[in-house]
Amino acid sequence: MDRQDLQKVIAEAMAIEADEAKQAGKVGYMARALVQATLPHKSTPGNIFTRRNGSYEMSIMSPNGLPYGSVPRLLLSWVTTEALKTRSPLLELGSSISSFMAELNLLRSGGVRGDITRVRTQTERLFSSMISCRYKDETTTQGGGFNIAKEYNLWWSTKSPHQNPIWKSTVTLGTDFFHEITERPVPIDMDALAALKRSPMALDIYVWLTYRLSYLQRDAVIPWQLLQMQFGADYAQDAEGLRNFKKKFLLRLKDVLAIYNTAKVRNADLGLLLKPSPPHVVKRHVHSLSSGKSEKLIPSPAEILPPAIENKIILKIETFEKAKLAAPGLDVYFLEQEWREWIAKKGESPQKPDSAFIGFCRKKAKKA
Repeated sequence: MDRQDLQKVIAEAMAIEADEAKQAGKVGYMARALVQATLPHKSTPGNIFTRRNGSYEMSIMSPNGLPYGSVPRLLLSWVTTEALKTRSPLLELGSSISSFMAELNLLRSGGVRGDITRVRTQTERLFSSMISCRYKDETTTQGGGFNIAKEYNLWWSTKSPHQNPIWKSTVTLGTDFFHEITERPVPIDMDALAALKRSPMALDIYVWLTYRLSYLQRDAVIPWQLLQMQFGADYAQDAEGLRNFKKKFLLRLKDVLAIYNTAKVRNADLGLLLKPSPPHVVKRHVHSLSSGKSEKLIPSPAEILPPAIENKIILKIETFEKAKLAAPGLDVYFLEQEWREWIAKKGESPQKPDSAFIGFCRKKAKKA
């Protein structure tokens, strides 16, 4: 499978689309393909970690042990932001491990259990990781993968963290991964990441919520079972596991909403209710990457969506349940986005929008 096909699999199965945003304040980015396929939250035995979502499966493989916790999440954001800033797959990782940790907003503490050792270990694990994606149903099997890094050189000394080595520590990102993060990044607030860095789940929720609310145009209820598949791989797949996950999720969500306080989110009986909300990453002018001098305006998600997204069509809640049956394994909220874009191109609204949307989902499922 080539890179274009792999992007299609990721987009259709994980509710991902190409959105940019105007920014204000300290803004960073996260890899689009990893917004919803999250890393392990805690130390996990073995070298393979898999998340499943219906017919979709994503696996992370690392021969040096699986990356987990907050450090690789902060590192992924830094890598994505630097790649966008420099437009180069070759990135310099600071003059020393101490200076690099400062860029990640981490304390420079030594010892076996200190942050310095942890950062070096998790950096090596992440850079040696490969991501594998697969979509399989009764008639179709598609798959592909990419390496996070093509090459990495870490000249950091954990015994002398402030000492500048003779050689610079660098990472050369894998070609497919570099294209993915530079062509379709997800904007995030770096200060928010710094405030939430103690909780891997809070980091995941913030990044996902920032992305999801950036294009949400109507109320949406995300079932708790779906959220558990996405965020709660560490919890048992039974009623008790779901209750424990929900309790932990809502606790971390409270931390996220203390920072993203304009997000209109609340607990519903069947899932998490999301309402259209102001984006957390808002508008500003940014310097052109090509010239470094002139300024260009990057459109916000709401501004780059087609006019039909703003139309008055409101689908019934039960329509989405029927759409899920018509297109198993696909994200119906993302399909709704595509459906509205398709309506915009046609220039007319269907007489029976609920039936039309279900039919659209059914056709997408046959092509997937």
